[in-house]
Amino acid sequence: MSGLGTGVLGGVLLHVAGLWTLSALDATGKHLVLAGVPLLMLAWARYALHTALVAVVWWPRRGHALWATRSLPRQLQRGALMVLTTVSFFGVLRHLPLAEATALNFLAPVVLMALAPWLLHEPHRWHRWVGVGIGFLGMLVVVRPGSNLSPLGVALGIANALAFAAFQISTRRVAHDDPLTTNAWGGLVGTVVLTAALPWTWQTLQLSWTDTALLASTGLTGFLGHWLQAAAYRRTPATLLAPYSYLQIVSAVLFGWWVFRQLPDPTTAAGIALICAAGAGVAIVERAMGRRLLAAAAAGDAPTAADAPTVR
Repeated sequence: MSGLGTGVLGGVLLHVAGLWTLSALDATGKHLVLAGVPLLMLAWARYALHTALVAVVWWPRRGHALWATRSLPRQLQRGALMVLTTVSFFGVLRHLPLAEATALNFLAPVVLMALAPWLLHEPHRWHRWVGVGIGFLGMLVVVRPGSNLSPLGVALGIANALAFAAFQISTRRVAHDDPLTTNAWGGLVGTVVLTAALPWTWQTLQLSWTDTALLASTGLTGFLGHWLQAAAYRRTPATLLAPYSYLQIVSAVLFGWWVFRQLPDPTTAAGIALICAAGAGVAIVERAMGRRLLAAAAAGDAPTAADAPTVR
């Protein structure tokens, strides 16, 4: 603990708490989808309640400044991708266990590392390509023949990872805005898009009081999870938080076992570990590079732009 300042440690704890809250949202979504709630209705409830909480909690405090963005088209693009990844991930959860679905979603940073030199004009780095190779190998282990995973679920999971990588790229492109502003726009875009689709997807549901409460809770856990993430990134640099993102697989395994009595078999667990090790390992190397560059700058040996570390 002595190596981490109080602020950094607090940021890490907020980050992990946010991820585990979002795992609770995933588990709730999987339960509701299996209970017969249509995907678009589930996503609509999640975004509508999220936006309502933003309006109640943050709009009075920030006023119109909450919506102040330097690039409205980019915020709208990010919001649309956020809706796509939410709906598609709920679809993945209909067919795959929670841990395996979460692990395939972790392919997104691996895809982003592979595409960053062309899409984000970031330098090629050998350790990123090692991470890409290890992550791809982990994916092959998870979806291997004999894994008993739904082929449709696997295909949807890989497609969702690609969509999530595009979402991460769009998130980087609005990094100049306040995280709460980005959070608010994402919720608003999701609410507007899904409300427009609601007349064509609405069904009269026969839900128990418990399931009705769980449906309402999706907005709360979505809002709280993203708020905790924003608070973490305000307190702690992204490069320090990135390796801890993979602790979400722990919460996914725990919720999968607790709610659905599903656990990955040993071989699948090894594949999940490879995917997580690929992303976390690259994040740790990037953090070390960033520290070296800061030390060189402090010593008067300023780095070039090509040497700058990647941050998320």
